[in-house]
Amino acid sequence: MRIISGIHKGRKLSPPKKLPVRPTTDRSKEALFNILNNSFEWSKVSVLDLFSGTGSISFEFASRGVKSITSVDQNKDCVNYINKISGDFDLNILTFKNTVLGFLKNHSKKFDIIFLDPPYAFELKDYEEIILILLLNNSKKKGVIIIEHSEKIKLDNIVEFNESRTYGNNSFSFFKTKP
Repeated sequence: MRIISGIHKGRKLSPPKKLPVRPTTDRSKEALFNILNNSFEWSKVSVLDLFSGTGSISFEFASRGVKSITSVDQNKDCVNYINKISGDFDLNILTFKNTVLGFLKNHSKKFDIIFLDPPYAFELKDYEEIILILLLNNSKKKGVIIIEHSEKIKLDNIVEFNESRTYGNNSFSFFKTKP
């Protein structure tokens, strides 16, 4: 795993093998950030990374100059790893050890970009619940919610769905908030 762009481009990350994660592949990350590059001025956005796992997505945003990044994961080893790398690379990533729903019930800050990479065993009703909470409470106008999921899951019937892109066995579904 590596950081693909920005001030830390090319830096390799070696998360502990014991982490219960499925990191976003470099190919998928590169495709995702190619999509986002033209829509946002990195230094002016706030990012929420839910189910952050190894922090790969948070590190990518930080390397590109995003100043406000919040990462949430319920696994303490994942949170500890993100904190360690953030300290090593001098990144400003605020971490929370919490379930996603637990975090969202207690935080109403609004974000420009919200990224979710839930377990592939997530059910459609779980996606719907989280998306509705995010749209009502946590997403800024003209923001985007991005969900990484198995290509077998179809989220196109959920409110505010915009598009989906597939890379290998995984997909990114985009939900745009209204201006």
